[in-house]
Amino acid sequence: MKYLITFSIVLVTCFNLKSYAQTDVKTGSVADVSFIEGHWKAKTTDGQSIDGVWLAPENGNILGFMRFMKDGKAALYEMLAYERQEKGFVSLVKHFQPGLIGSEEKDKQDRYAFVESSKDRAVFQKEGEELRILYEKRSTNQFVIARGNLQEGKWIFKDLFIFNKVK
Repeated sequence: MKYLITFSIVLVTCFNLKSYAQTDVKTGSVADVSFIEGHWKAKTTDGQSIDGVWLAPENGNILGFMRFMKDGKAALYEMLAYERQEKGFVSLVKHFQPGLIGSEEKDKQDRYAFVESSKDRAVFQKEGEELRILYEKRSTNQFVIARGNLQEGKWIFKDLFIFNKVK
């Protein structure tokens, strides 16, 4: 009987912890990044021009691509997918050199797990690294992709690309 009571207490405790953990987890969804839909342009400090296009959300995913141009020539292509997977909402990124030559191995991609969001803002963290990517809408016609690094226990973000809506 003593073992049965102990087992019952352990079982109830585990159930309560599991319930708490499930409600505490921020799962994220396509709605958290839907503000990036559309055609956008950016310029980098080193003179690259970037076209970014993100399709409308459909069935829980968004697909996008970016074309990086330098000195009038394609320098890099980037394919992006935002989707729900077994472990939660993720951002998947694959890079291609001109000629559609993959930068990553055939079945590999950069994976970013959803961390948090608020209105017109979403943060993802690269799996296995202390690197975060912030998507932030700053106005009706502008959104930013910023890179975050952990410094003295705080995430510091620096703008990578400032996109303006193409009309």
